[in-house]
Amino acid sequence: MAAKLKFSPLLALFLLAGIAVTSRAGDIAVYWGQNGDEGSLADACNSGLYAFVMVAFLSTFGNGQTPALNLAGHCDPGSGGCTGLSSEIQTCQSQGVKVILSIGGGAGNYDLSSTQDAQDVADYLWNNFLGGSSSSSRPLGDAVLDGVDFDIETGNPAHYDELATFLSQYSAQGSKKVILTAAPQCPYPDASLGPALQTGLFDNVWVQFYNNPPCQYANGDASNLVSAWNTWTGGVNAGSFYVGVPAAEAAAGSGYVSPGDLTSAVLPAVQGNAKYGGIMVWNRYYDVQNNFSPQVKSSV
Repeated sequence: MAAKLKFSPLLALFLLAGIAVTSRAGDIAVYWGQNGDEGSLADACNSGLYAFVMVAFLSTFGNGQTPALNLAGHCDPGSGGCTGLSSEIQTCQSQGVKVILSIGGGAGNYDLSSTQDAQDVADYLWNNFLGGSSSSSRPLGDAVLDGVDFDIETGNPAHYDELATFLSQYSAQGSKKVILTAAPQCPYPDASLGPALQTGLFDNVWVQFYNNPPCQYANGDASNLVSAWNTWTGGVNAGSFYVGVPAAEAAAGSGYVSPGDLTSAVLPAVQGNAKYGGIMVWNRYYDVQNNFSPQVKSSV
């Protein structure tokens, strides 16, 4: 006969507390690449703060254009000067940090004109940044990035759903899944990403709760943000949702939430949602300047 194990009430309380903490724990995602003074990609990953780092941006693509990276002052991709990032990407990945290529941005020159255009862009991304091998001039070197982030903020929303579909189909061809993420504005549905997000193919959605007064935190009031959060998590089928915040007042025109307000007023109101994944921070430069993520990580 098997022996009967007895647990004290105190031990049971500790176990339950551990389960509660585990269920609430979230991750931090950050955008890197738009300020040459933010430190290296390896520095960002070595900080131990982030689970996802989005390399931003592939700001030119589609409509017959030659795709182009814009990594601000970090390196010149046009001359092959960014291939050295390959070792830094691998350093990040060795620590369990997912490195995602972000396409689009607020000031890019991009558009998808047709289904074929979406297929061509998907092929380019696969062969130049992901698991494909038919390109001899990969802008970031031989490292295989973990996925693609859709930060589509301008232009026609057409065909991005097809781009997501084509990219997702590559998961079966490579050694690892192609992670798909998106950064919609908080007004629902997003004007640029609405159709794409309805595909149900996105793993993580980091909603930008800033630069949009109707759905952001303001003057100690989180109600508009929480209402929008509930709309997003209820209206889109995605793996996880993240609260997107600026890392400093200077990082956005409006919507900054101080670390204290984020941990006391915003996160407790959203963490009970089963789709809660954590927070997204714009961006690494301001995160370093304001010491934002270190102040909130234990509460995320």
